[in-house]
Amino acid sequence: MGRAVGPVGGVSVGIAMNDKDKDQGIVLTEAQQRARRARSVAIALALAALVILFYIMTLVKGPGVLVRPI
Repeated sequence: MGRAVGPVGGVSVGIAMNDKDKDQGIVLTEAQQRARRARSVAIALALAALVILFYIMTLVKGPGVLVRPI
């Protein structure tokens, strides 16, 4: 069993790796990055507030929340 000499599947590995470097994708401006971060922080705070609200409501209702007719 030897190694393949040519490209596998008709795709040269060197060309495929070089194409990745050329394509940067979508590049956000500084203002867009700040806006994205602000949205992420707002979502995280809202989620944390919801978790805290559920926890407090569970404590307020007490163990009686598990005692109910089936």
